Amino acid sequence: MSDSFIKDPAARLDYSWDWTAWLADVDDAISSATVAVPAGLTAVGSPVVDGGLVTQRVEGGDVDGAYRLVCQIITVDGLIDERKIDLTISER
Repeated sequence: MSDSFIKDPAARLDYSWDWTAWLADVDDAISSATVAVPAGLTAVGSPVVDGGLVTQRVEGGDVDGAYRLVCQIITVDGLIDERKIDLTISER
């Protein structure tokens, strides 16, 4: 399952994945995070890890376009997981 958002093509916004509850369940912490941003969108800077939250700033997109951002984390104990955010681009 993924979260879904509507984004204006001119907007530059932050999108976040909250791993806090999952990390508490496995008693672990994020060691590194990557965010795959598809062609048509632009990642502004690198993902920021703040505790259990990973945030990526994104801009661009074509009107009526649909895009999927994928966040992958690696934990201190070596676990790997990923979550998705779906963006639909629409004039707002």
